[in-house]
Amino acid sequence: MSSVPIRDRAMDEAVIVGRDRENVVVGNEIIRHRLASRLIHWSVALTFFASLFSGLPIWTPVFAWMAPLFGGLQVCRWLHPWAGVAFSIAALVMLVHWFTEMELKPEERSWIGPKLFTYMRYQTDDSDVGKYNGGQKIFFFTSALGALGLLVSGVVMWFPLSFPQLVRELAILLHDATFVLFAVSIVFHIYLATAAEPGTFGAMTRGTVTKAWAPLHHPRWYKDVTGEK
Repeated sequence: MSSVPIRDRAMDEAVIVGRDRENVVVGNEIIRHRLASRLIHWSVALTFFASLFSGLPIWTPVFAWMAPLFGGLQVCRWLHPWAGVAFSIAALVMLVHWFTEMELKPEERSWIGPKLFTYMRYQTDDSDVGKYNGGQKIFFFTSALGALGLLVSGVVMWFPLSFPQLVRELAILLHDATFVLFAVSIVFHIYLATAAEPGTFGAMTRGTVTKAWAPLHHPRWYKDVTGEK
């Protein structure tokens, strides 16, 4: 008889099934994100942080201590735009991959405003939340918009002699403002996926969540997947 606990065997089976399927129940686990979805997510995350950390020493001397981590400031100046291109490509793939699921329904538009902050204080009614709530959908589209802003402004800054001075100045302003807002939103994203909602991070690593987690955070999705009322 196998000495591996039943729950561990079920989770291993869920990980295997999750290579190409999602929204299915395996034992006490629900596969939330298949392997392709997780790879896309982490590609966006990896290229974003590569762009961020290689760009900070260029942005201000305050972060000059980070340049040696990449081999020096000149390496950062070379690496940063290419990391930005990789991030833009990954973000485009993400947009195409999740676009249909992230459609913002009329009843979810109230998330654009104070509801987003009440959610951070756990004061919203989550009884009819599907696989993604309104806040997640807004973050998805603002991230795609931010990636576009960083790409467009970055191209201008990469080839400054090809553009008028006014365009260059506006590009610098857009690039700085977008990256600051993006970085702040990522901090909240990480907070919500870890400390605020334990169990969420596993959905993007193993691909699974527990059957206890799902009805607590995404009850309509749980009912759709399990068929339970």
